[in-house]
Amino acid sequence: MRKEVIKINQDENIKKPHISYNSKNNEWYTPAKYIEAVTRVMGVIDLDPASNEIANKTVQAGTYYSIDNDGLSKEWRGRVFMNPPYSRDLLPKFVDKLIYHLKSGDVQEAIILVNNATETNWFNSLIGIASAIIFPSSRVKYYMPDGKTGTPLQGQAFIYIGRQKELFFQEFSKFGWCAYPNAK
Repeated sequence: MRKEVIKINQDENIKKPHISYNSKNNEWYTPAKYIEAVTRVMGVIDLDPASNEIANKTVQAGTYYSIDNDGLSKEWRGRVFMNPPYSRDLLPKFVDKLIYHLKSGDVQEAIILVNNATETNWFNSLIGIASAIIFPSSRVKYYMPDGKTGTPLQGQAFIYIGRQKELFFQEFSKFGWCAYPNAK
């Protein structure tokens, strides 16, 4: 009897999971309808720590940091909206920095737009302190630097940390379904 040897991942035609085809592009600008909901919840956006001049035309944060002035090296204060870079190396650093400033009292309220990567440590760290979360019923159609829209390969989540979870739910439930991760 002849034994057949099976070679795994040797065939170039084997498909990789779709997420591995990520564009590696960190420039995904949040559409105005979401920013309008953010400002209805928080009043104003004091800080967007991962932005740029183009994105801030929509976000209208009092202060924004870009790749040029490195938001990770700055102090964060007030009400924060954050759509961090989705790269595997940067995203956890932005989450850790936000959590640090929330715990220290520098940041009073935050809304974070991220991939719904529920299996990651950084996502679970955010959920551990979240007041509410919305999972949009469709993927966010971001604006790209060239003015076109782009849709990521994975769904998103809006995570709210603050005292106004009912208002957050009221404003964001039109985009998807809401969960209260720390409900008792």
